[in-house]
Amino acid sequence: MAVQEARGGTGPDGAHEGGCTCGGCPHGAREGHRRAVAAFLRRRDEFAAGQGLPPAVAHSASASRQWVSEQLTQRAEAVAERGREEGEAWLARLWLRTLCVVWGAVAALLLAEALTAIGAGWTGARTAALLAALVVAGALTAGCLLHRARGGALAPVIGEDNRMSTSRSVAACWVLFVLYAVLMLAARLAAASGHAERDALISGLGLARGAGAVTVLAVVCGIAVLVRRVVGLRIVSQRLQKVPAHRPRAADLLTDDSGRGAFADIQYVAISAVALLFAAVRLARRPDRLPDLPWGLGVIVLISAATYLAGKYAEGGRPAVLSVVRAREPGDLDGPIRTGDDIEIRGTGFVPPGAQSADRLSRMVVRIGAVDVHVPLVPVAGGFRNPTDTVLTVPVPAEVEPGSVEVQVVTAAGVATNRCVVQVTE
Repeated sequence: MAVQEARGGTGPDGAHEGGCTCGGCPHGAREGHRRAVAAFLRRRDEFAAGQGLPPAVAHSASASRQWVSEQLTQRAEAVAERGREEGEAWLARLWLRTLCVVWGAVAALLLAEALTAIGAGWTGARTAALLAALVVAGALTAGCLLHRARGGALAPVIGEDNRMSTSRSVAACWVLFVLYAVLMLAARLAAASGHAERDALISGLGLARGAGAVTVLAVVCGIAVLVRRVVGLRIVSQRLQKVPAHRPRAADLLTDDSGRGAFADIQYVAISAVALLFAAVRLARRPDRLPDLPWGLGVIVLISAATYLAGKYAEGGRPAVLSVVRAREPGDLDGPIRTGDDIEIRGTGFVPPGAQSADRLSRMVVRIGAVDVHVPLVPVAGGFRNPTDTVLTVPVPAEVEPGSVEVQVVTAAGVATNRCVVQVTE
């Protein structure tokens, strides 16, 4: 009973609550994460208002700041752990939702064919379309069962940063569509009885008829592979900062790592979706051949893909320290930087996209000479005053030797900035 109370206990209906971390209990993980976030935000706002400080540190601004930062860091780590548990539970049940969507689409196709067959009659093309849908759905079902812990059939489109990959998702949609079209033609070819009908179906697979769709398929698949290579090389060369997400979201297809809408991603998804819908309509109208995607629409998709790739090349950038000055409180006298003083580091790119949470901010380090100083978290109502993307404030510890000292920032993504030399006096 004590263990159950420590984990959050159970509700009157036997369902696990808040802190439950039992395997196969996604509701407990989700509720536990929600409560941990609410408790952290409440405590952060209390500290921002000057409440909850122990008397032993309340008399010293630096001591109270350090104590508050340590308390928030510990609580942020607990929130991050709850977030990881919630993300794992979400992925563990995603495969079942994917199965429902896949077989719901098969049922919708069957219903649409049944309704459109009224008056026109059931044809071999309708049977072939249904059989092809069953084969594709069966393959996706097998993928869901094999990758239950990693999102089921969506596992191949989840990137290494635990986000939905736009390029992989677009390529996967085109691959599934072309696979469906070929399977439907294969089913019709197997059922064809006359030589003329078989020859017509084989000619429908000719490159002259499906050149547009095949070209688009090749380009989007190439873009998916190339983007992965580009992102990997830019991370290794420290020109791009990547922070893993707690779990993938559908919004990742249209946003950058920080959650803001990205033009390159939005236009690529939108144009690809329109082209795919057009190809599906063409296949429905002419089920005896690959969809003849017009070259005008194909070129639009190619331009969209090139824009998306250029956006991947342009995003990001290495963080940089521009200057380091002595932080001055109102009423203080001007003077040189001494040990024990606060320094203000001005620059850009200190907070990588997606690293705005407290557990990520607490990982930031300023290297002053040979001493690593963790950046203190300074809360304000609704957020943090320190650190920010352009300004960091840290104390100069007593272990720093007077003289010329190099200052360097290491971000939450592990990327180190350039070095800036400052003079520290005794």
